[in-house]
Amino acid sequence: MSVSCGLECVLLVGCSRWAWKRCTYIGSDDSSSWPLATPEEFEPIPRVCRLILAVYESDLNHPQYSPPGGYGVKPEWVVKRVTYEQTQGHAPPYLIYADHDNHEIVLAIRGLNLVKESDYKLLLDNRLGMQMFDGGYVHHGLLKSATWLLDQESKTLERLWVENGRCYRMVFAGHSLGSGVAALLTVIVVNHRDRLADVPRSLVSCYALAPARCMSLNLAVKYADVIHSVILQDDFLPRTPTPLEDIFKSIFCLPCLLFGVCLRDTFIPEGRKLRDIRRLYAPGRMYHIVERKFCRCGRYPPEVRTAIPVDGRFEHIVLSCNATSDHGIIWIEREAEKALQRMKEMSSDTRTTAPKIQKLERLQTIEKEHKDALERAVSLNIPHATTNTEDKEESSLEKSAEACQDEIEDASQSKSADTGRETSWDEVVKKLYKRNESGKLLLKSDTDAPK
Repeated sequence: MSVSCGLECVLLVGCSRWAWKRCTYIGSDDSSSWPLATPEEFEPIPRVCRLILAVYESDLNHPQYSPPGGYGVKPEWVVKRVTYEQTQGHAPPYLIYADHDNHEIVLAIRGLNLVKESDYKLLLDNRLGMQMFDGGYVHHGLLKSATWLLDQESKTLERLWVENGRCYRMVFAGHSLGSGVAALLTVIVVNHRDRLADVPRSLVSCYALAPARCMSLNLAVKYADVIHSVILQDDFLPRTPTPLEDIFKSIFCLPCLLFGVCLRDTFIPEGRKLRDIRRLYAPGRMYHIVERKFCRCGRYPPEVRTAIPVDGRFEHIVLSCNATSDHGIIWIEREAEKALQRMKEMSSDTRTTAPKIQKLERLQTIEKEHKDALERAVSLNIPHATTNTEDKEESSLEKSAEACQDEIEDASQSKSADTGRETSWDEVVKKLYKRNESGKLLLKSDTDAPK
């Protein structure tokens, strides 16, 4: 009897400890050790949020849902707008915008539409370990969507980049479902830059807002120099290892699903998670917007933390009433703008002295963080992790103003040659694969990868 009572007490204490840790775990704990982001690196994010919000408008000349201060979009600079009727279910709606003020060509993709069957079909077109790509695994449906989008718009993007002097940044941005499409589109582009007028890798960027888990850990770390994920405090989607297709099958019982995933993952060792190459993660460098504190009511002035985590990459579900509301693009835009203004104010307070972090020093730090993350992935024996980024031959530090000016002068001479090239992105992607006996596409260099 005494032994039985002792075991019951141990079990009760253990369950109570687990419940206490889970209920007191808050979103800010994921990034508690990360450094703060600088205004310079975070500055494009609120602007990108507004561009994605603009995709939801039917007429930008007479906007109905604009945020405070407006979208900051000049309708005459909108090159192209594509609706659901035009994509025919292959991709979410998007727009292409030539931002001449900030020297950017932006392709912005909207998020999941809960009433559109085509969006669900895109999400459900996947199974665990179904799609190999570039030495890892990716979401099959999102990769197909990214390939289709490039087939449709690569000539437009190439033309805009060449016409604007080959110095504009190529920016791909998306929210939720669109973030996965944008991230995989970016991976394809940086691997085949020759098919897009040889745009330098240093001029390609992706901003994934409330990102979907769309690529394996080795790819998420490898492309952290070009993909930037933005997460608002307790957002459930980047933290949920359950495949996207299962999440949205259970959308009407999402709290039950999140609690079940939380309970299940408690008993899965961290090392086992890291060694499963089929497990998908949110891509790239993380920017975590933190605005709430434990046992405090209301929202506090937001701060932004950034890092390239390898282990502990938003692996814990947060049992919070804000887990779904923090996923909304409206809240992300609002809090990102507040965070940026707060960073600028803090920076201006010390304007009379030298900045704490010089811009050049921060660029060097960002590159070092990426290199350290790659080495960390290798040291943890992450499958197919490597310290080489292969085609990262040109860093942002090496892109000087003089070189840019030379490209402007040479642009007119090479324009006709660059814009006359036909590109089939579906063929480009398929070159990375070969078919097995059942006809399934496999990555050529990774046909022996563990299933």
